[in-house]
Amino acid sequence: MDYKTPTKLYKFHQGPARFFLDLGDGSERGEYVNQDYILHTLGRTHRAISLMYCYYPNDEGWPLRVRDAFKDRVVKFQWDYPYEDYFPYQGGLKGDLNKEPFNQMRDIRRHGQDVILTMTIDPNLDDEQLRSIGRDLKSFGRMELRINHEATGDWFAFTKRASYADIAKFFVRASKLIKEEAPNVKTVACIGGIEDLNSTEIVMEKEFKCTIPEADIWSVDKYLALHWGWPYDVAEKGGNSFARYAISDVYEKTKRSFYRYKELNGGVAKPMVMSELNADGDVTGPYDQCKMIEEFVKRVKEDEDEWFSGFTFYQFRDRGRLGLEIEDPNNSEVGIRQPLMDAYIKLLNDKDFLPKVKRVKTLKSENGKFEKPVKLRYGASNDCEGIAMEFKLEKNPEFFELYFDEENVNDNILIEINGSMIYKAPGVKCVDLMEAFFKKPLKKGKNVTMRMVYPPASGENDLKVKDGLLNTYTKVAKLPSVRIEYLPIVEKA
Repeated sequence: MDYKTPTKLYKFHQGPARFFLDLGDGSERGEYVNQDYILHTLGRTHRAISLMYCYYPNDEGWPLRVRDAFKDRVVKFQWDYPYEDYFPYQGGLKGDLNKEPFNQMRDIRRHGQDVILTMTIDPNLDDEQLRSIGRDLKSFGRMELRINHEATGDWFAFTKRASYADIAKFFVRASKLIKEEAPNVKTVACIGGIEDLNSTEIVMEKEFKCTIPEADIWSVDKYLALHWGWPYDVAEKGGNSFARYAISDVYEKTKRSFYRYKELNGGVAKPMVMSELNADGDVTGPYDQCKMIEEFVKRVKEDEDEWFSGFTFYQFRDRGRLGLEIEDPNNSEVGIRQPLMDAYIKLLNDKDFLPKVKRVKTLKSENGKFEKPVKLRYGASNDCEGIAMEFKLEKNPEFFELYFDEENVNDNILIEINGSMIYKAPGVKCVDLMEAFFKKPLKKGKNVTMRMVYPPASGENDLKVKDGLLNTYTKVAKLPSVRIEYLPIVEKA
């Protein structure tokens, strides 16, 4: 096979976007969807993927999911179970790292994304139980842990097991102990924030101000519309289990929350995020849902104040109308695409939400082989090195393929070309890149850059490496062979 020589070959660094856009994948309302499906559907990866788990290891029924442990219980509200109907965290003192969420976390990181793990945790756990969580998470790189989110609410099980002051103190204790075991983990405090625009204080400020200095990241969960009665009633006119909010109020409350957090932290700012954001299609319908998200993002982009870091969209596939897909009631493995999907893909490709790429060093190879292997560092989705190859295309190709042999077949690569990303797993010998040109065909000849980053193939960091807590390294000895064709192999029968 002829090796197509790139016109340019260089090493690059991929850094953070102006704002990040993360994605929720699974919760009490939907199952986990594998990253290959999400990538092919959306065309790009995210900075991070958010998972939702609970940890009540001393409870009756544990470690079964609560809907299975108490399947005969009469439930009239989503949070009427003894503990949350999230996926059960299978780690801990007697845990199994071959179960969940660890396989999902490996899937996420192999695909060049970071992990945000939300955990509702029994506030009565002892120190050693909390330390064990840190030991579980130590090899998963630069991840975030959101402990007992929406802590000023009254719906989660942990709020019924301790006072609000004790829940706040638990956050501080858990955060410290877990980070002592796993310094790679950043903790997220998700509390009420400013809920009254006539007030200068956050909700339950006296109780929860102690969480603000301890957390690495500040957060609020905000929905532009929400049907909290789902799935036990239907949102209909005159009902009281849902609401729609003014976008200006939601934005202003979130912004004022940041400035109050900053004030309570002695004037020192930390990243401010929205860990859950959406507009519920049960309330808005499918078309206003798109408009509300677009208007909120417009406010974010046009605000000249540098206070906002990014948000997590809740979520990819949902049994209700809080997803880019609705789960098919006939088959939980099938999703029904919603109008919001197209608006979201546009947002995902917005320049303010795209990582910044900087050329670092020109590279040279002979027939695809490097005289000396190129060492690439992968720290996180927004802090990694890669190799770029530029090709001069005559027109839209009929075939664009990468071939790997014994020297590079085990490389784990996230490939970006023509505005799309495609994943190559270890062991895969051929990758067809044509889907990038199906989505965005070239109208004429063009110089096209293919970028490749090398996330950890196992999904975990090697802690034996000197800085392995935060980084992984790949030595690339050989580039893939590139096949480009502009015409069908047989044009006429």
